[in-house]
Amino acid sequence: MTVLTDADARTEVLNRLRRAEGQIRGVQRMIEEGESCLKIGQQFSAVRKALDSTYLRMTMCFMEQELENCLQPDESQKANMETMLKDMETLLARMG
Repeated sequence: MTVLTDADARTEVLNRLRRAEGQIRGVQRMIEEGESCLKIGQQFSAVRKALDSTYLRMTMCFMEQELENCLQPDESQKANMETMLKDMETLLARMG
């Protein structure tokens, strides 16, 4: 089983999740306070986007970690791999 071992990546993903958690609490508060469905819907959309981008970031971190473990690139290959991963992240982000 793959585990996210990079401490910085793990911290980044957790921070993104904490922000999304705060947004969800905000939606709950809006419902409790009787906000309009339109405003609540806008916040739901923001939460979904935040979670989607967090999932994408986590996936990219796993991919980078696993590629580095499998390929163990030298410095010239590492730059190429970083470019390839950035391109993949851009393509995957457009799928949502």
